Amino acid sequence: MSSNQVSDVLAQAFAAEGVDTLFTLMGDANMYWSAAMADRQKVRLIHARHEHCCVAMADAWARATGRVGAASVTCGPGYTQIMTALAMAARGNAPVVVFTGDAPLRASWYIQSIDQAPLALATGAHFVPIRTVDRALDCVREAFYIARSERKPVVLSVPLDLQKDEFPFLPDYAPSTELMPRRQVMHPDPEVVDEVVAMIAQAERPIVIGGRGATWSGAASALEVLAEECGALLATTLLGKGLFHGNPFAVDIAGTFATDLGREYFAESDLVIAAGAGLGHYTTEGGYLFANAKVVRIDTQPRGLWQGLRTADLHVQADARAAADALVARLRERGVRRAGWRSNAVATRIAATAEHPDPKPYTPAPGTLDPRPVVKELDAAVPKDWDVIVAGGHCISIAITHMRGRPAERYHLPIDFGAIGSGLSAAIGVAAARNDGKVLLIDGDGSLYQHIQELETIRRHGIKMLICIINDGGYGAETHKFRATGGDPLHATHGRGDLAGVARGFGINGSTVTSLGQFANLFREHQAQDGASLWDVHVDDLIPSRNFRRVHYGEA
Repeated sequence: MSSNQVSDVLAQAFAAEGVDTLFTLMGDANMYWSAAMADRQKVRLIHARHEHCCVAMADAWARATGRVGAASVTCGPGYTQIMTALAMAARGNAPVVVFTGDAPLRASWYIQSIDQAPLALATGAHFVPIRTVDRALDCVREAFYIARSERKPVVLSVPLDLQKDEFPFLPDYAPSTELMPRRQVMHPDPEVVDEVVAMIAQAERPIVIGGRGATWSGAASALEVLAEECGALLATTLLGKGLFHGNPFAVDIAGTFATDLGREYFAESDLVIAAGAGLGHYTTEGGYLFANAKVVRIDTQPRGLWQGLRTADLHVQADARAAADALVARLRERGVRRAGWRSNAVATRIAATAEHPDPKPYTPAPGTLDPRPVVKELDAAVPKDWDVIVAGGHCISIAITHMRGRPAERYHLPIDFGAIGSGLSAAIGVAAARNDGKVLLIDGDGSLYQHIQELETIRRHGIKMLICIINDGGYGAETHKFRATGGDPLHATHGRGDLAGVARGFGINGSTVTSLGQFANLFREHQAQDGASLWDVHVDDLIPSRNFRRVHYGEA
C-alpha cells in the first residue's frame, strides 16, 4: 500500500466516507483521481458535459439522499465554471464535497493557475486546500466533517503534481463519521412554551407554517395536531410544499406563490407559528403578508434578522417536532382548545381553491395551450410517489401552484440562487439517487437550452426519467416583465424550435404536445420503454401566472 500515489489514497478516503456516486468532468488535474474512484473503489461515475452540472447534480443527489454529495472538476477554467452551482448549494444548505484539481505546486508557470480560495469563499462554500502529503488525509476528513456538520459545500483543492507523489505512509484513515456528535433532539424551554400557549389562548385566527426544517424533523403530524388544538390553518414555505397534503385546512404555500384565498386568510391572521421556516422575504411578502399577526418562530438556530426582516416576536429554540409536541401537551394540560378557523365553510372554500387555484379565463392561441390545465393534467398522469423537480423561471409559478397531493420529500426545487438552467442537472442527480426511474422534471425552454448538452449524459448513462418542457418560446419571466413595463418582449423571445427533435437527436424519446388529453397515453409509452422521454409542450406566451399578474401587472 505504501507505493500508492496520493490520488489513489485520496480515492480510498472518499470511499471510506461513504461516497458511492461521483459526478465528474475530467481534465488533467482530476482525471487520475476520478479514474481511481471508479477502478479501485468501484464508485459509480456520472460523466457530465459541463462542470456546473457536476456540482448541481451532486447538490440534488445530496438533498435527495441526506448524504454528502461528491463532485469533481479540473483546475482553472474547469473550476471557474462551478461558481453558480456552489452558491446554490451553499444557500440551500446542501452537504457537498467538490474534489477540484489545482495548478502544480512545483511548476514555474501554469496557464490554468488561479487563486481558487476567494472564489469558493465568495459563494458561501468552505475551502480546504491540500498542500502537503502529510496533511492530505486530514484535509479530506476536515472537508467531509464540515460538509456534514455545517450542511454546506466544501471545495477540496489538490495540486496536480501532489496527486502524483507517492504516499509514504500506511493509509490508515478514520472517516469523519467517527467524529460526528450523535444527533440529539433539542427540546424547548418550558417558560417559552408557556409564553406561546398564552399567545394561542388569545388568538382568534392562527396559522401554522411548516418549512423545510419541519420536513427534516418529521414534524408534519405533530404540527397538524397543534393546528387542530389551536384552531389554526396550515401553510408551508415553498421548500416545505406538500408537508400537509391531504389536510382539509391546509392553504398550500405562504407568500409569493400563495393563492388569493390564502393571502386573504393571512391578512386576517392574528398569530403565525412557523416551524423550521426561515420566514424570509418571499415567504412573508417582504413582511406584509401577515402584517397584523404576532409571529412565533420555532427553529434549532433561530435568526431574529433574516433577509432584512425581523422574523418573529418570539423565538423558540427547539426541534420542530419536539416543540409542537410540547405545545400540544401544555395546551391540553391547561385545557386550552380554540375553534379558530376550523369550520366546514372554511374547509369548503379551501377545497374549491385547491381545485382551481387560478380561475381567470384565458383563450390560448391556436397550436398552443394554457399552461395551467397542462400542469393539472400532468399532475394527474404522473403517480404521486414520483420525485418531481421544478426548475426556476416563469414555469415554477404555475407548476408549483397547480400540483397537489404529493409529499414534501418528493419535491425538489433548485432555485436557491434564483438561477435558471439547473433543472436538468438536478433531475439527473435525483435520478441517480433514486435509481427507480420515477423522476419528473418540469422546466422551461430557456432554462433547458442553457445546459441542453446534459441530455446526452442521460442517454449515455441510460438514466430513465421524464422531462416536461413548458415551452413558451422565450424567457417567460422576462417577456412578461417587458409587457408589464411597456417594453418589447421580443428581446426575450427566441422561438420554440423543435425540442422533441433535439431530444431525439441526443438519443432519447421526444414528443411535441399541442393539445390536451395526450399525457395519459404518452406516460404509458414512456413507462413501456427504457431511457428518458422529453415532452415539448407548446404553451401560449401571453398567459402570465397569478403571482406575475399580481406583482408585475398590478392585478389585485
